Amino acid sequence: MSAPSVSFGAGPLSRAAALIHTLVTVEALLLAASAPGLAGLLLLGPDPANLPLAAVCLLPLGPALSAAVYALHHRDRDLTDLHPARTYTRGWRLNALPVLKLWAPLLTWLTVIAFTLTHFSATGLPGWWALLLAAIGLASLLWGAHALVLTSLFAFRTRDTARLAAYFLFRHRGATLAATSLLVLTAGLTALLTEALPALLAAPLLLSLLHTARPVIAETQEDFTA
Repeated sequence: MSAPSVSFGAGPLSRAAALIHTLVTVEALLLAASAPGLAGLLLLGPDPANLPLAAVCLLPLGPALSAAVYALHHRDRDLTDLHPARTYTRGWRLNALPVLKLWAPLLTWLTVIAFTLTHFSATGLPGWWALLLAAIGLASLLWGAHALVLTSLFAFRTRDTARLAAYFLFRHRGATLAATSLLVLTAGLTALLTEALPALLAAPLLLSLLHTARPVIAETQEDFTA
C-alpha cells in the first residue's frame, strides 16, 4: 500500500519557507511604511523636550503595524500561492485611518505620562505618583496592543474598538499577560542591545502577539460580529 502523496507547497518545509518569506516581506514593508517617522527619530536627541516630536514621528508606525498584523493574520500557508505584499497593501489601505483614530490619542496620552515622569522632580508630587503613572502607562500600552489587533482584523467603530480593548484587558488575562511579556522583551532588547532591534524584529513580535491574542479574536468573531 503506497504512502499518500503530498502536493508541492503543502509539506512542513514548504510551510516553513512560506512563513519565512511572509515574515521577511512584511518586515520590509513595515519598515518602508514607517521609514519617514523612524528617520525623524534618529535625528532627535535623547532630550525629554523632544518627546512631543518623537510622538509625531511615531504616527506612521500605527498604520504600518496594523497592516502587518492584517497581512500576518491573512497569510497564505501554500508556498505556491504567496502574496504578502498585496495583502499588506490591502491591510494598510483598509486600516490606516481607523487605527490612527486610536493610535494618535494613545501616543498623546503616553507622551504626557512620559513627559511627566521625566520631569517628575519638578511636579512636587509624592513618589508613589510616579509608580501610579508608570502603571497607567503600562496598562495603556496593553490596551493599545488589544486595540491594534481588533482594529486590524475587524471593522468596528472607533469607540466600540476602544471599549472592546478595555473589556478584553481583563476578560482574557492570559492574553494580556502574554502581551506584557512581549512588551518586556521589546524593552529589554532596546535597553540591552539597540533601539533598532525591535524594529528589525517587528514581524516576528507581531506574529507572537497574534498567536497570544487568539482567544480575543475567537470571542470577537463569535460574540461581536454578525
